Amino acid sequence: MALISLRVSDEVAAEFSAFAATQGGKSTLLRRLIADALAAPAPRILAMPVGRPEKVTVRFRESEMRQLAEVSHQRGMTRTGWIVALVRSRLASPVQHSPDEHEALRAIVRELNRIGGNINQMARAANTSVLQGRTVEPDLSVIQEAKLVIERELAQLRNALSGNADYWDGQR
Repeated sequence: MALISLRVSDEVAAEFSAFAATQGGKSTLLRRLIADALAAPAPRILAMPVGRPEKVTVRFRESEMRQLAEVSHQRGMTRTGWIVALVRSRLASPVQHSPDEHEALRAIVRELNRIGGNINQMARAANTSVLQGRTVEPDLSVIQEAKLVIERELAQLRNALSGNADYWDGQR
């Protein structure tokens, strides 16, 4: 029988030991985890497309073309872009964003970057004050305001991502 070993931090080892004690022991738990990993279905398709693009021709009836035009327009996409996004979403490719979703995500990232910059400035000012022997008096209203902005941006991010996933999974 082969031996598999690995190094982990003392904290991880302690947590694993405590958990494994409830699962029949470390060896039993590791054997089960390995068996589960090996039994998991292998991905059938590469997550990231590779190779040069090739053309596919698909024929639709007139009524279907109208529907395609309507749904692609609602997403701010061309018909071809919408069909490609649909197929890629079914092939387990990365999430497909409409131009509006892409812009919303970029705006959220910009806002979170701005907040991060502000937090860095506050930390730098506090550290400088401490080094100079001054007492740091945090402005709790500013911190609360930043917390609310962060929560709002995270909620928008969650909505954008879950809405996108629901759409391509056929739930919307």
